[in-house]
Amino acid sequence: MHDTTALLVELGSVILGLGIIGRFAGRIGLSPIPLYLLAGLAFGEGGLLPLGASEEFTAVGAEIGVILLLLLLGLEYSASELVTSLKTQYPSGAVDFVLNATPGAVAALLLGWGPVGAVALAGVTWISSSGVIAKVLADLGRLGNRETPVILGVLVIEDLSMAVYLPLLTAMLAGVGFAGGSIALLVALGTVGFVLYLALRHGRLISRAVSSDNPEMLLLVVLGLTVLVAGVAQQLQVSAAVGAFLVGIALSGEVAEGARKLLTPLRDLFAAVFFVFFGLSTNPAEIPPVLLPAALLAVVTVFTKIATGWYAARRAGIGSRGRWRAGGTLVARGEFSIVIAGLAVATEPRIGPIATAYVLILVIVGPLTARWTQPAVELIRKWRGGDEGPAATTTGTGDTGGMATVHVPAPKEEQKLSATTD
Repeated sequence: MHDTTALLVELGSVILGLGIIGRFAGRIGLSPIPLYLLAGLAFGEGGLLPLGASEEFTAVGAEIGVILLLLLLGLEYSASELVTSLKTQYPSGAVDFVLNATPGAVAALLLGWGPVGAVALAGVTWISSSGVIAKVLADLGRLGNRETPVILGVLVIEDLSMAVYLPLLTAMLAGVGFAGGSIALLVALGTVGFVLYLALRHGRLISRAVSSDNPEMLLLVVLGLTVLVAGVAQQLQVSAAVGAFLVGIALSGEVAEGARKLLTPLRDLFAAVFFVFFGLSTNPAEIPPVLLPAALLAVVTVFTKIATGWYAARRAGIGSRGRWRAGGTLVARGEFSIVIAGLAVATEPRIGPIATAYVLILVIVGPLTARWTQPAVELIRKWRGGDEGPAATTTGTGDTGGMATVHVPAPKEEQKLSATTD
């Protein structure tokens, strides 16, 4: 009973604290994510007041948080829109890989970590955090913006790329030969292809099977199906996040709308737990020695991610303001980077602290760049006397309308486009 009492007290204190932090962040117009992380640092290993009794529950809650974030993100889009995004956004995905994986690989080689360390750190710097970005888009009310499908297109390509990257990295770390690595890769690709096939060909049947007029039944079925698929995907080295995203893609119509309404409060709760857990699992004493190289790497990859988003939005015909918003939103790194570092730490222990510091910097900076990149660019233009005026951003391919052809997926609810503002 004593352990149960301690668990309830710690868990209640954490959730209450998150509520207070969230209200404070809302008052000052800031995303609560950086504050959640700092709270986790304060109460994690080596912090001011370490929490022990609720650690296991928080770890499970964090996993559920990532799954729900990606499920809700997938519910916004259909399978056909996903395929369209992959077809149209693959050049942006290639640019994303070159611009953002290269700094990590170069840094690892300069630090003397060798080829395996270079591949691992390249993955850490390459992949944006779908979980953080999904939360930021919701917090800023940008799910209906024209640049949001472009952002999600890049994220989807990254997340699906993990189905190739993670098995290859695991094989390299284990010293497995070509045959073993090929088998792991084929299993991962086959799993993703099978789920996409079901979503495209039988999405309506899946939605009918899941559908229910009883909110309780709908909640239980959708949540159970998502967690099950996420677990199977994780077992097959595809990643639970990709599995949850694909479940959201497979559901459509009234089922998707009903599930979104029911699951949004759960998502917000467990997403907050995820960000706190990230801070709890980080020892603050490990950060100062690697802070300088991590900060330098973070500065470089902030600009490369902004360039990636700007390029992707420009290809889609989005106006200047939307391009800068897209670039700033893609900056945050998070769950995948930590997973990659966790896999590599046994072979290259030095990657752990620097990856943690790097991700911590960008997961705090990311929500800030998402909010302030576009206003900062406009302020610099005005200061330099180069402001193009309102007319320049409302014509043709601007942010607020026009008849531009944009080859990116649109949200399932067209009325959400009315939320787009400058």
